[in-house]
Formats: sequence, C-alpha cells, structure tokens
Amino acid sequence: MRSLIIHMPEPGARADNVARLLGVLPAAGIMPAVNGREVMQTSGAKVQNGNRHTPPYPFAMGPGEVGCFLSHRKCWQDIADGPDPYVLIAEDDLVIDPAPWDRAIALVAAHATEESFIRLPAKDRERRAAVLAQNGEATLFLPRVIGLQTVCQVVGRAAARRLLAATEPLDRPVDTTLQMHWITGQPVHTIWPSGVGEMPGTSTIQKKTRASGKLMREIRRAIYRTRIKARPQRG
Repeated sequence: MRSLIIHMPEPGARADNVARLLGVLPAAGIMPAVNGREVMQTSGAKVQNGNRHTPPYPFAMGPGEVGCFLSHRKCWQDIADGPDPYVLIAEDDLVIDPAPWDRAIALVAAHATEESFIRLPAKDRERRAAVLAQNGEATLFLPRVIGLQTVCQVVGRAAARRLLAATEPLDRPVDTTLQMHWITGQPVHTIWPSGVGEMPGTSTIQKKTRASGKLMREIRRAIYRTRIKARPQRG
C-alpha cells in the first residue's frame, strides 16, 4: 500500500513530524498541500456557500477549509489516475500508536478494495450500524453517522473517482461532505481502535468567532448535525 502525506512545506513541528511519518507509513510520499488563501484570492476554486446540497451548510468556508478540501481532492485525483487499488491519505499532524495501528492496518490489508473509503480516526465518536471484521481489539464497522476530521483514511481508486465527481464545486468542508453518503454515493467505514492521534494545538483551519456570535453559531451547528443524523448509513 502506498501513502500520501498532505503537507505544506515549511519549517516547524509539522515538518519534523512528516519526517517521522515518511519512515513509518508504507511507501510514503508528500502531497504538497493547497494554499486555500491563495486559491480564493485568485478565484482558482469553484466554491458555493453551503447551498449546493441538502441540508444546506450554515457557514461560509474559510481559506483553511478550502485548502484542506482541495488538498484531499489532489490526493483523490492521484489515486484515481494511479495503478494502486487503494492508497492511505494522512494529514501532516498524524501521530501513530504502533500496536493498535498495526492491528488496524492488518484489517485494511485484509478488507480494503477499490471501492473502499475507510476512516482511521483519532477519536471514538461513531455508533456502529454493522460490524464487518475484527482483529483483536480493532473493529472494522459501518458507522451510522460518519465522523468528522480527516487525519487518516484509506481511499480506493473507484471511491476516489466517485468523490471527485461529487465534489465540484465545493460548498462545505471535506469532512462534512463525506458525511453525506446520499450525495457522494460513497459508503464510509471506520476502524477503531485505529492507533491514530493528532499533534496537539496544530490545527490550520480553526476559525476565530466573536463572543457575541458564538451562541448563534452553536445553534446553527446543532441544527445542521441533527439533519445529518436523520440520514444514517444502514447495515
């Protein structure tokens, strides 16, 4: 299995972490991250503000979210055009716990196909609709509601092509788009425990919100999540 590490080349903690990941992930290489701010300033991306699909997304995408989404699309294009049946995609803040990671990767090797999208999340937040396989404590399952964040996942070639076709123009962040299996046509599975963690305090897409707007933002977020939960994956 090949690995792509999404990384914006610059000195610092993430660069040091990428150097470690290159020695740990299978057949790893760097996929240069897209600078969302530059793309938005040059109108180099097709972006709609949350109104392309139902339910509508209540927030405008920021530069970091645009860059993150386009970086994942670059990876999907690489996979779609390449010879590998599936490829691991990692963000550059990925941290690995070796023992559970090895069990999770063994499940990937046994069950991944060109059709697969398998999340290896950093947090256990998904309820199981169906269990597909187990390896010790590691469980491959279909989550009812697909979790957020995209620190690590395995994407099959057919899945990559499906996602590319479904995600232009952009209208919401990549993880919230992946939740909408009824739009993408792509089932998403999860392995937990995954052996995956994240470097602390390194997010590149967090937004600052004025105190006066936080309550309304949380209300809108809660309403949106309720609408997503109303359309679960089913085993």
